[in-house]
Amino acid sequence: MTPGARRLPYTAAAAILCLFLVSPPALRAEIRYAVSLAHPEQHLFHVSIEIPDVKDELKLQMAAWNALYEIRDFSSHVQQVQAFMDGQRVPIEKLDKLTWHVKGSGTVTVRYDTFWDDPGPFNSQLNGEHAFINPAMILLYVPERRAEKSVITLSDVPGQWRVASETLSGGVLQSQTFLLEAASYDALADAPIEASKFEEFTLPDVSPPVRVVIHGDSWKKHDVESALRKIVTYEVKMMDGAPYDHYTFIFHTGKAANGAGGGMEHANCTAIYASSASYLQNVAAHEFFHAWNVKRIRPASLEPLDYTREMYTGALWFAEGVTNTYGAYTLVRTGLWSKQEFYQDLSGQISELEGRPAEQWQSAEQSSLDAWLEKYALYNQPQRSVSYYTKGQVLGILLDIIIRDRTDNQKSLDDVLRTMNRDFAKEGKFYRDSLDIRLTAEKVTGTSLEDFFAKYVSGAEPLPYIELLARAGLELHQREIIHAVTGLTAERDPNGPWTVRAVDADGPAAKSGLLVGDEIVRWNNGEAPRRPEHWLSQQKPGDTLHLRVRRDDKDQNIDIRLGEQREKFYQVAESANAGDRARRIREGILRGGTDPVTARNR
Repeated sequence: MTPGARRLPYTAAAAILCLFLVSPPALRAEIRYAVSLAHPEQHLFHVSIEIPDVKDELKLQMAAWNALYEIRDFSSHVQQVQAFMDGQRVPIEKLDKLTWHVKGSGTVTVRYDTFWDDPGPFNSQLNGEHAFINPAMILLYVPERRAEKSVITLSDVPGQWRVASETLSGGVLQSQTFLLEAASYDALADAPIEASKFEEFTLPDVSPPVRVVIHGDSWKKHDVESALRKIVTYEVKMMDGAPYDHYTFIFHTGKAANGAGGGMEHANCTAIYASSASYLQNVAAHEFFHAWNVKRIRPASLEPLDYTREMYTGALWFAEGVTNTYGAYTLVRTGLWSKQEFYQDLSGQISELEGRPAEQWQSAEQSSLDAWLEKYALYNQPQRSVSYYTKGQVLGILLDIIIRDRTDNQKSLDDVLRTMNRDFAKEGKFYRDSLDIRLTAEKVTGTSLEDFFAKYVSGAEPLPYIELLARAGLELHQREIIHAVTGLTAERDPNGPWTVRAVDADGPAAKSGLLVGDEIVRWNNGEAPRRPEHWLSQQKPGDTLHLRVRRDDKDQNIDIRLGEQREKFYQVAESANAGDRARRIREGILRGGTDPVTARNR
């Protein structure tokens, strides 16, 4: 996933999803899905599931979560669930929000519709322009039979639309009907499907092959092809080879992105929504690195996969944050970024992190565990949380500097990732969150890193930017801006009043008696500004905001004396006085290299 969104699961045994021209003979039990796209303007996927070899009873479930670390209860989209045996309708009972039950033996067919019209790589959507399917969001599964082969027939695909998944090639069974096959439900759930009038090409001179599927406008083939080729070539070489037989990028660009953004990683593909070329390449560098980190180099706390409940892990700072580190490393090491752009990005990450008061108490591990709270606006406020993406990216760079410094630039964080890939991913093992990350880094450096992990990963002590950046020939400059704050958050209902949604406990609004739920009737004797943040940027601390609010059907006046907030901004720059060792470490970070053993004697 890209920053701002949090990921989902792959099982180590996930198999390739294939698109066949003809249906293979059934050699063993398989669960067969049929999904109709008829009348796409209605946004309804019409689903039928055929489950053979049922003995006495059948339970089916719908995933509660997928793609994002959020309980989203996809069953809320489902309607008109019916069950059939031998062509006759039979009773089907709903046991809870996720589970249905059928009694009987033999082959059971279940039919239902599910409504989806949500853009973005973390959702599903059906409209007159395309269908994008995250299978776990629309397909019921049999809990104890997830390991069985799953087959989808995608029918009633509108004329001129084609179908793409994580496949090398594909075709039509008959007029606008496509057959897709996966070795298990989990493999199916990890293989999004795009149906539209997309364009596609294969990256030249890249092996194993990488296919690019683009639905949308505002993109140039040469630019996309050139950037992706650099990203793929670099990351595959850095990780000593690709972990897949083929890979697919699915992009939605320009108007087709429909205002959505972000990317979602899968074992052998990624789905990305991007409104600009620069954003596209930034997300692609991050998501492609997930083919190793999190999809195969995977924390044990995310296994075995359970679609029905939260799965807590303290390792998202590494799985997501350090993937951010490598997204930035890839861009600067391939020349897609200048070194100044790399420094600017790092400066922004540090400024974001240090601008959140929660950095003083929320550790990287706790931020990872609390990923499931990110759907709540209150949790996302600066005083209540930090991002494991941001903190993990910064920790990744600082850890890289320590490793290079302790080994005289002969080892790096790259070696840690390669070692984890060898010792865990290629062996089919899962790592024990931060413990195995630390032990692997210690194996690479030959020294203890217990203090670093205790203070800055498990703990929330102030990060030693100045000390560690100096070891890489870098300086950290700081400037401060003072601006006015109200201490309130308000939202406007469509065609309705502004309503107070949050009040900072120790802020100016709270001290003036404002309460959550108050309706703002007047703002400084006039209408509330359409953009309160813009209004606030023109005020000074100490100014007074006169509000008239409605509470319990009564109006009252509240005067808020604006407080002040000091915001610090940080800038990473090269040190003119850096020594030879620090300059070599800096160049190693920027270029992705290390020094030979003889470097010790320089």
